[in-house]
Parts: sequence; C-alpha cells; structure tokens
Amino acid sequence: MDTKELVCLAARLADDKKAENIKVIDLCGLSSLCEFILIVTATSKPHLDAVEEEISRKLKEQGIYKLNRDGRESNLWRVSDYGGFLAHIMTQEARDFYALDKIFSFGKEVDFTKPVKKAVKKAPVKKTSKKPVIKKAVKKTTTKKAVKKTAKKTTVKKSPAKKAAVKKTSSKKTTKKK
Repeated sequence: MDTKELVCLAARLADDKKAENIKVIDLCGLSSLCEFILIVTATSKPHLDAVEEEISRKLKEQGIYKLNRDGRESNLWRVSDYGGFLAHIMTQEARDFYALDKIFSFGKEVDFTKPVKKAVKKAPVKKTSKKPVIKKAVKKTTTKKAVKKTAKKTTVKKSPAKKAAVKKTSSKKTTKKK
C-alpha cells in the first residue's frame, strides 16, 4: 500500500469508531514533515483511546507500525507518526486551540471515503504505416555431446635393486639331485 492508501484507511478506521470532523490533508511536495496529515476529533478520553487503538491495531495487521507516538497520557491530544503521515487525534477543545486545520490549510484536502485510484502511466503509442511483424516462437533443442573419458596408464618404475632380484630368480637353474 502506498502512503495515500494507508492514511485513507486510517481515516476510515477512525470513522468506523465514530470519530468526528475527519480530515486528510495532502502535503506532498509542500512539507518536509510528512506527506499527509490526518486530523480527527474524539468526544472524550475513552473515545480518544479507542480511536487511537483501532488505527494502531489495524495498521499493525497490515505490517505498518508507528515510528513514534506522543501524548500517551494526554486527555486532549495524541499524535502517531507512521512515517509518511501523522495521525492527530484530539478533542474539540484541543482542535480549536491548536488550529491544525489552519496551520496546514496550504495542503489539499483528500476525500478518504472514495477508494484510492492508482495513477497508471500508459506508454505513448507510436503510429507506423508498416504492418506489425508477428514473430513465431522457435523451439530450440540442444544435444548433449558424448564425452569420452580416457584413462591414463600409469607405469610403475622398478628400482634397480628389484630389477636385479627379478633377473637372479629367472636365471637360476633348477638342478636335480643325483
């Protein structure tokens, strides 16, 4: 999943948990902080906990983990850093006070309810007057060549002492006793 799909998924998860005034702001190329900002309003501390937990749990199932988190004990505001996007979950009081909507008003708001369409770039079509050439597949076969193995004869050289011993035994004559 790309970052836009992930932030839209997080926004839909917050919506499933009845978060209010959900905004996804596209900051691609406009900020070095992140590509997207998710801002949602929770009605109470337990609601804030539930929304944050739901987003975190479902993104973990997708293999996406928080890089950082702030406001763990806060009753007003939590922020989770997922690398490509920041998820701000806050009460209406905190949202009015900090005015993140105004701070990031230079970004473009994204409709998270629609499925994210991936941009598919098509290669330009070249027009030619020639008919297309259809190539037939040629099956290539290979033959294995027989490999002849030649064994080298090994000659054992006899030492001169052994040669003399062989000569003596062959030159002895058997004599008969009379």
